[in-house]
Amino acid sequence: MSTQTRVGAGLLMGLILGVALSISFGVMADRQQHEADALPLEDLRAFTDVYMRIKRNYVEEVEDSKLLENAIRGMLSGLDPHSSYLTPSEFSELQIGTSGEFGGLGLEVGMEDGFVKVISPIDDTPASRAGIQAGDLIIRLDDNPVKGMTLNEAVNKMRGPRGSKITLTVVREGVDRPFEVTLTRDTIRVRSVRSEMLEPGFGYLRITTFQSKTAQNLVEEVRKLQRESGGLRGLVLDLRNNPGGVLNGAVGVSDAFLTEGLIVYTEGRVSDAQFRYTASPGDVLKGAPLVVLVNQGSASASEIVAGALQDHQRGIIMGTPTFGKGSVQTILPLNQGKALKLTTARYYTPSGRSIQAEGIEPDIKLEPVTVARAETPDVRPITEAQLNRHLQGREGATETSTTDGDDKEPLAQRDFQLYEALNLLKGLDILQARR
Repeated sequence: MSTQTRVGAGLLMGLILGVALSISFGVMADRQQHEADALPLEDLRAFTDVYMRIKRNYVEEVEDSKLLENAIRGMLSGLDPHSSYLTPSEFSELQIGTSGEFGGLGLEVGMEDGFVKVISPIDDTPASRAGIQAGDLIIRLDDNPVKGMTLNEAVNKMRGPRGSKITLTVVREGVDRPFEVTLTRDTIRVRSVRSEMLEPGFGYLRITTFQSKTAQNLVEEVRKLQRESGGLRGLVLDLRNNPGGVLNGAVGVSDAFLTEGLIVYTEGRVSDAQFRYTASPGDVLKGAPLVVLVNQGSASASEIVAGALQDHQRGIIMGTPTFGKGSVQTILPLNQGKALKLTTARYYTPSGRSIQAEGIEPDIKLEPVTVARAETPDVRPITEAQLNRHLQGREGATETSTTDGDDKEPLAQRDFQLYEALNLLKGLDILQARR
């Protein structure tokens, strides 16, 4: 290493220690007020010692800026899976992602044991169409092992031009060996809310992710269903594989069904991280029964909605336990277009339950299963109407057809959990009518 490089490194270390010492001396001047802010000098000396050894002895010369950036990334990665350092391009991509359009495969991911873990695939994207599931572990990206990558590095490798391909090597629970899935990247345009009528009077509303306009879109879709049906008698709210998103979106969706009371609150170390959100008057369903579907891929904002509706007994939560991401990330902009994504608080449901690492337990647990239509016997069973000399029914009654002529795949086969949610809605509607 050149003398100039060594002198430059020495000056840099002297500057770091000089700043640290000046801050510490300032702290010592007013210990009672600033004792908690004192910098650990021995640890800083250890840091500078390691820094200098890398500068002098590493096999290749490394720029100071790269070492310092890596040190920052290391500090944040050692905290929790959701805190990270964002370069200008990563910060920009984060802002684009919350707006509802971005490029890539359509996966919400985190890190687990050094591998990329799928929190949930986004509906109608290359990942969901290829059958990627919540809980899958991605261990290779093309020929590159994921082990050793940061989450941001792995995400950047999964993104790319529309039409380009990438092969994921996936480990799935219950599958004996890793398998490969080749995906074609696409422009991901997330449709936050969609709806349909399941049966007359009973609607279905799916939220794929929470964006700034999700609550407004939900109200519009519910009103559309009400016009189509002449008034809803019940609604299934589907939050399965919804990885979360904007906090205000979750608060607005909860508020749409609640008329009063606390929706969610946060607790952190500083006052800026403590919030309480309450409901305003008005229920978009006007008290009609509500069933909420959740699963392991329901995270963050989805868990806020499920927890609020469950605590207020406004809806019945059905499915499997949720992911358990109950922490708040705050984006702290830095200079030169960089930013910190830092975990600053925890979410709590209205009753005080922590979502973090706990998740939401459904009121009715229901695993996703596949059902098949029973084989129809060659000989149809005999009914009373086919017996000789049977008594006639009421005057004017007509014989009904034994087939409905509908070739559409039955709901029970297409989505058993949704089929059961609809049956539950019908039962709640009957009980409500009898009361």
